[in-house]
Amino acid sequence: MLKRVVLILALVAICDMRYANAKIYAQDKIVAVVNNDVITQKDLDDFASFMRMQLSREYRGEALEIKIESIKKDMLDKLIEDRLILQEAKNNKIVIDESRVKARINEIKKRYPTDPEFQSDLANQGMVQADLEKKIREQFLMYNIIDLKIRSKIIVRPDEVTHFYNENKKEFVTFEERELDAITLENSDQADSFSYNLKRGEKLEDLAVRYPVTINKINFSESTGLRKEIESEVGKLGVGEVSNPVKIEDKYCVFRLNAIIPPKELSLLESQGKIHEFIFNSKMQEGLTKWLDELKKNSYIKISQN
Repeated sequence: MLKRVVLILALVAICDMRYANAKIYAQDKIVAVVNNDVITQKDLDDFASFMRMQLSREYRGEALEIKIESIKKDMLDKLIEDRLILQEAKNNKIVIDESRVKARINEIKKRYPTDPEFQSDLANQGMVQADLEKKIREQFLMYNIIDLKIRSKIIVRPDEVTHFYNENKKEFVTFEERELDAITLENSDQADSFSYNLKRGEKLEDLAVRYPVTINKINFSESTGLRKEIESEVGKLGVGEVSNPVKIEDKYCVFRLNAIIPPKELSLLESQGKIHEFIFNSKMQEGLTKWLDELKKNSYIKISQN
């Protein structure tokens, strides 16, 4: 019986070792070669984990998972491009300020209540802090070489801005805007009474003395929008009219429309900032694509078929 137990334990140990070795082999599997560098499955997995942490600043829960899935098919191509950019940074002896890496790590840590929770999240994604620091360091290196090779060389001429404005004047028009008083009260009875008295013509300043209210001035248009329950109520108001109370979470709001500002065509002076940014970003994307295409053309790149 003892021999049988020992044999079973030995077989279990062998299976565990084979599983561990298989897992290590899978991680070490080469998925691409970029000049003298190799990209392994672990590199790809780490990149996915890093992207998850980056995207968690903007997305949560199901929205985050949908976003991750949408970029998964392009991850290897992105990783190959990153390797080419990093190789170019190394060739140009680009250096970075390590304090910027520490600052970014501290910024990410602030999203977590405690440091152990931060470390636990890293571990759940198969990473340690050193992996995250490496990825952030690489990001800064790529930013610096792109700045040197492309961004610093982009020029947007005033005549380009003027030409774009003249060709796209219809795009530079403001939306109709509404100016409102938003009065917040604690309960339904107060809100009903306040709305009734304001509609009767009592002054807002006098009512504010008698009711425990918070008054804010807000502007909204199609470009900014409001919560549906608010927009449906205030959208039908004329200037000077007062809304019925609207329940917002555990408070009640009453709105008074003070003014409707009609749409207007923006001047070149008012539009030039956005136009300059648009042209700059277009040239930046065009320059980056052209530069990467050139790097790929002059590099050895092989992707594993399996």
